[in-house]
Amino acid sequence: MNSNKYRMIYQELSGKIISGEYQQHDQLPSENLLVKQYQVSRETVRKALSLLQTNGFIQKLKGKGSVVIYNESMNFPVSQLISFEEIKESLNMDYVTHVESFDKVHASDYPAVMTALKISGNTELFKVVRTRRKGETVNIIDTDYFLVELMPTLTKEIAEQSIYSYIENQLGLVISFSNKAITFEPMTTAELELFNGASPPYAATVRSIVHLSNAVAFQYNISKHRASEFKFVDFSRRPTIKK
Repeated sequence: MNSNKYRMIYQELSGKIISGEYQQHDQLPSENLLVKQYQVSRETVRKALSLLQTNGFIQKLKGKGSVVIYNESMNFPVSQLISFEEIKESLNMDYVTHVESFDKVHASDYPAVMTALKISGNTELFKVVRTRRKGETVNIIDTDYFLVELMPTLTKEIAEQSIYSYIENQLGLVISFSNKAITFEPMTTAELELFNGASPPYAATVRSIVHLSNAVAFQYNISKHRASEFKFVDFSRRPTIKK
């Protein structure tokens, strides 16, 4: 519960920063106030603040507390492990998710997925294809492969909402880390049809292998973005070098 609590505090505070409730150079409430506000331990608050600092939202300054350093150009954070629904909510994005297909398949038909998830050919997978639409325009196509044995009750209706919410809140599993690679690739005929044409006909493609807290790889994601709408943003912090 405590691990979920610090993430909840992180999500709420980062959402307020992104929405502009806390602006650049503003000071967040003190640790004491946050402890009282969220009814949690100081350690939980510090973990949430450390995550905010790591992801470029704040800088903790001695004697001044936590100061917002977030720049509004830092949107759609590809490098963070966050669901599309969480991004949409925190950025107040006017997007709708549509499930194009929801199938149960065998890994043997998808060698790249077998290799990525290190599974055998007879492993059952859910293959979920979803489009992210702004108005009538498809800007993102997400193709996901999930291990059936870990989430046998996954449904199309859940996929239309948030699969990560289902995994964490209903199954009680902890999503921990991912490995990502970004490339630009020509669109296939099927992708061009879903995108309803694109100029240029290339997709910014983000491939991710996502792991649970026990290091089990449970998801392989291929996220295709309309190139004209894609902007890679990241926040980098130079590591402390001991002399």
